[in-house]
Amino acid sequence: MLGCTMKTGIHPQYSEIQVTCSCGNTFVTRSTVNKPLHVEVCSACHPFYTGKQKIVDTAGRVEKFRQRYARKTNAAGGRGDVPIPSKGSFGCLFALL
Repeated sequence: MLGCTMKTGIHPQYSEIQVTCSCGNTFVTRSTVNKPLHVEVCSACHPFYTGKQKIVDTAGRVEKFRQRYARKTNAAGGRGDVPIPSKGSFGCLFALL
C-alpha cells in the first residue's frame, strides 16, 4: 500500500483562485471552481473574527424595538412598573406574570 497512487482522470482540477470580499479584502486559496470568487463576508469583516458587532438598522427597526420594550412606568398600576430581570438571572419567572 505504500506505493499506491491516485487514479488519473477522475479528480477535478484543484488550482489557486482569487477570492474578493465585499469589504475589499482579497486573498488566494485553492478550489475546484477554477474561477475567481466574490463573497459577502470574510474573516476580516465577520463579527465573530473581528469582535465588532455591526447592526444594520433597516427602516429604524432597532429603535422601534427599543422603544417598544423600554422600561416604562404605568400610572394606572399596570405591568409597566415590573422590573426586568438582569441578563443571566434565572430567578422565578412566574413572579413577572
